[in-house]
Amino acid sequence: MSVAMTNCGEVGWVSDRRGYRYDPLDPETGKPWPAMPGSFRKIALRAAEVAGFPDFRPDACLINRYRPGARMGLHQDKDEQDFAQPIVSVSLGLPAVFLFGGVTRKQRPRRIPLENGDVVVWGGPARLVYHGIAPLAEPTLLDWYEYRFNLTFRKAL
Repeated sequence: MSVAMTNCGEVGWVSDRRGYRYDPLDPETGKPWPAMPGSFRKIALRAAEVAGFPDFRPDACLINRYRPGARMGLHQDKDEQDFAQPIVSVSLGLPAVFLFGGVTRKQRPRRIPLENGDVVVWGGPARLVYHGIAPLAEPTLLDWYEYRFNLTFRKAL
């Protein structure tokens, strides 16, 4: 993982000597994560509803910032307690290529272009697929942004 990350909501996803987990406190400040803005929650709820998950209630929003060259290797989101809950991902800024694989690492991922404002929701049988982001390309003259931001909404607890 080569991205800058923070969180908002009841819990945030953290990585330290103890491993990966959701925690109610920001390890750098020792304070609770900032509340999830209502506008963020509204986007996540609407996207999940349209995708067939009307009962989705996110308690965590991971906020990733990608610089050109940054990537996110193939991984599964499996630290959440209820795999019946979907993942909702909102892309902002620079375009990216979403790698959407299978339930094993060996399955070759599909390459799905993402533009500013794209929203991806996956759940059900696809909930535990390996996924990631290909290395971010340098901005072109047509790009208005220097970074890609990703908001990933989850029901962690």
